[in-house]
This record gives sequence, structure tokens and C-alpha cells, in this order.
Amino acid sequence: MSERAQSAPADSRALQRELKQFRTPSAGRSMGQIVTSFVPYIGGLILMGALAQVSYLLSLLLALPTAGFLIRVFILFHDAGHGSLFRRSRWNRVIGYLAGFLTFTPFQHWSHEHARHHATAGDLDRRDLGDVWTMTVREFVAAPRKLRVAYRVFRNPFVLFFLVAPIGFLLNHRFPRKRVSARSLRAIIWTNVGTALFVVAMSLPFGFVNFLVVFTPVFVLASAVGTWLFYVQHQFEGVYWRRHESWDFASAALQGSSYLALPRVLQWFTGNIGFHHIHHLDPRIPNYYLERAHREVPAMHTVPVLRIRHTLRCLSMRLYDETSRQMVGFREGLRRAHRAGAAQAPA
Repeated sequence: MSERAQSAPADSRALQRELKQFRTPSAGRSMGQIVTSFVPYIGGLILMGALAQVSYLLSLLLALPTAGFLIRVFILFHDAGHGSLFRRSRWNRVIGYLAGFLTFTPFQHWSHEHARHHATAGDLDRRDLGDVWTMTVREFVAAPRKLRVAYRVFRNPFVLFFLVAPIGFLLNHRFPRKRVSARSLRAIIWTNVGTALFVVAMSLPFGFVNFLVVFTPVFVLASAVGTWLFYVQHQFEGVYWRRHESWDFASAALQGSSYLALPRVLQWFTGNIGFHHIHHLDPRIPNYYLERAHREVPAMHTVPVLRIRHTLRCLSMRLYDETSRQMVGFREGLRRAHRAGAAQAPA
């Protein structure tokens, strides 16, 4: 269970005025992050490929740290999409596209969808792209059997993290959806080209099959951990969800996005994304200023706190109960629905 906040958040305009001082990016720090993420990631894959010629098991020892660097590359991709790495949008786009080639994700297309997530997070009437599929207790009970089965399968942690996540990153953005804008279509095409060139370049020293053998565990691990990070920061017991008429941006940011307190090494690999409450309130703040903002702005100390040990409980919470305003498991959700139905039955 998260360590719950007791005080209500201040209004968003006042908080954003306080946070404005942290917005200005440092070109030096951003470049340092780029170098210490891109280079070790590519170097890790090359070293894994070389070690695999001797022993595949030996190369697997590097899979976890290499996946960590891939996660960090994606964090920079994500930050570039918010325009928080550099003052000039052009440089954010350059880094965003390069990182997109490595993460198989089209920069402009993904950034547009992710902006919708920021604009609608916690709004029960605007659950859309960029969210983990979440049903309310009432919706689940009323749904057809096939949909309930599909939802149960989707919310299974193994399926979600180790199948849906890597397959989604690998295939979802390869082909344009209906009604995609011309800009997004170009982003998808250029990312496909850039990703293909990256795979070809990495296959030259060791062969395509050997590259796949080395790359697959790295990609699966990075996809699973990255999705887990996003999941637990919006899927905890007292998470903020409201119907649109009573939805509030500041409350959704501070009570619907957790502060995931991670050990220092994991905090570094994940680019401070654990300070998710601040990021949702002001996504223009560079990742390297998020911790300072959390420390120096008193209102940030009232947010829900998650520790790694709490996240295991998050995985069992699959439905949102609008009555108690809590995430619950399937068994508890069905029990509450049955009890509510019995209470409403005529005597």
C-alpha cells in the first residue's frame, strides 16, 4: 500500500508558478545524459554480440545493464517529446528521432499520443491512447463474457509486461492507424527506415540471427520494466480517477501519479521518472531537475509515495471502484458489485 497523502493539492496555476524556476534546461547536462545513455547502450549490444561468440550465457550477464541503458534512452526520447532537453525545439526533435530509431518508436506520432495521456490522465470519461486499459467494477460486471476474459488476460502481469509490452513496441508503431495525420505518417515511415538501418548496422559484425539472439532479451527486459514503471505510477490503491465533470488537472497530477521512491542506481537508469507527480504537473521540467523540485516545493511532499515493495500489491489491483474511489482486485470488485446489487434489490 502506498504511503498516502493527507492534504489536498493547491491549484495548478499556483503550483506551476512555483515550478517554473525548474523549467530551463541545461544543454551541458542534457548532452551528458545523451552520451552516457546512447553510447553504453550501443556498446553493450556490441559487447554482448562479441561475448556470444564465446558463450551465450556469458553475454546474457550484460543483458540487464544493457536493458537499463535502453530504458534510459527511452526516457530521453520521452523528455525530447516534451521539449524539456533543450531550449530549441529543433534539437529536441533531432534527439527524439535518433532515440526513436533505437527504441522502435516514431517520435512525432508517439509524442502526440503521449500528450493526450497528460491531458486526460485520471479522467474516467477520456480513457484513451497512452493509458493502461482500465475498467471500472460496474463496467466489468456489465461487460460481455468475451470482453471480461480478454480484460483478465490483458491484466495478467506476465501477459502485460512480457508479451503485450515488447510486442506493442515492436509492432504497434510500424504501421499507421486510420486517420493518422500526415506528420505522424512521416514520423512512422522515417522511424521504420531508421530502425531498419540500425538493425542492419548492428547485424554486420555478427550476422542478423546472432543480433536477434542478443537483442531479444535486452528488448524484452527493457519493455517489461518500462511498462511496469508506467503501470505502477498510475495503478495504485488510492489513485485519482474522476468523471469528467469533477475532474481536476492538479489533483490528477498529484494524486493520480505516484512518487515512486527508487534506489539511487535505479533512479539514475530511469531518469528520475519516479518523480511522476511533478512530471505530470509540469512536463517541461528536465528530468535532472525533478528531484530538486520535489525537495524544494512543499506541496510536492503531500503526494502518494510508492516503494518497490508496494508495487507487488499494485499488480493485483485490476478494477476501479467508483464508490470507494479505490483500485481493487477482481475478487474484491465482484464481491462489492454483488453486495451493491443485493442492496438495491427490492425487499
